[in-house]
Amino acid sequence: MEAASITETASAPPPARKAGDVLNAYALPLLLFGALVAQFIYEPTATLDNVKTGLSNGMVWALIALGYTLVYGIVELINFAHGEVFMIGAFVSLSLWQTFGVTDQTSLVLIVVSIIVFLACSMFASASLNVLIERAAYRPLRNAPKLAPLITAIGMSFILQNVGLLWRPTPDQVPDLIGSHAKYFTIFDVDVLHSDVFAVVITVPLLMGLLWFVNNTKHGKAMRATAQDPDAARLMGIDVDRTISLTFLLGGAMAGAAGLIYALYNLTVRFNMGFTAGLIAFTAAVMGGIGNLKGAVIGGLIIGVIQAISDGGNFLGLRLGEAWTPAVVFGILILVMVFRPQGLFGEETREG
Repeated sequence: MEAASITETASAPPPARKAGDVLNAYALPLLLFGALVAQFIYEPTATLDNVKTGLSNGMVWALIALGYTLVYGIVELINFAHGEVFMIGAFVSLSLWQTFGVTDQTSLVLIVVSIIVFLACSMFASASLNVLIERAAYRPLRNAPKLAPLITAIGMSFILQNVGLLWRPTPDQVPDLIGSHAKYFTIFDVDVLHSDVFAVVITVPLLMGLLWFVNNTKHGKAMRATAQDPDAARLMGIDVDRTISLTFLLGGAMAGAAGLIYALYNLTVRFNMGFTAGLIAFTAAVMGGIGNLKGAVIGGLIIGVIQAISDGGNFLGLRLGEAWTPAVVFGILILVMVFRPQGLFGEETREG
């Protein structure tokens, strides 16, 4: 079994791989790495700064991408409402800070306590919302043609986006509780900011905790069994409906955490932020290999670095910029899908 995957594979030794298969498996990762090395030689300091920014942004995309890949690994459904669940998490955290009057002038101890407590609240709110969506919208369509839950997911996305529009119709500023643009230290002429460290400090334990839960607990084993064969899982006494609800709960919790991190990192939230973030995170999940947990994390980091380098405006002499970033990201995704349809680190999943 691949420990990074939500699905299990047979324990028999894999057949010997041909040279063409090996090249097909590693050509694209090597090509991306080679392009990064070439950019580093061309602009070393700017490239290091972009990689630093991309990795911290990629942490957020990775958290959201895990929700997509968890749900797809279990029920083979693309939960298009997941981006809006992330948006609700950001809104909940901002509302709590405003309600309790926490600002950048509040004492450091209270700021730290508020971040920890409200992180838990945001994760709980988004997790509960995701479970409610599964119970109300997806579970009744469990045995329907796959197009029905797909359209329902898109409908839920629009419904939640309009909830966000009613809640906060205009972009809102988030109090700069972590001094996001302040410098911690400088390494190789690259400034490491408070926001960069904050994203890593919050995200890494969550990612490691989720991977440990899926790979080492009884409920995680039930999730992997359900992903492999839900009918056989039922015969073995696993409550499949409860396991699916747990999957949505975990995915929603990761999205809620990402919402709080995003709010403090970018200091602005708006009702349509979930659409863009969800699309980027879904791209990361597909690029890494939908259904593969570690693949989703690595895909998020890759997307973050690609975005940062493109936003930097100069890739090996090509004048890019933010206007070109979506084309660059999806162009690379298309290349991955053409040559590696299962993603960079994906596996074959069970047939629906």
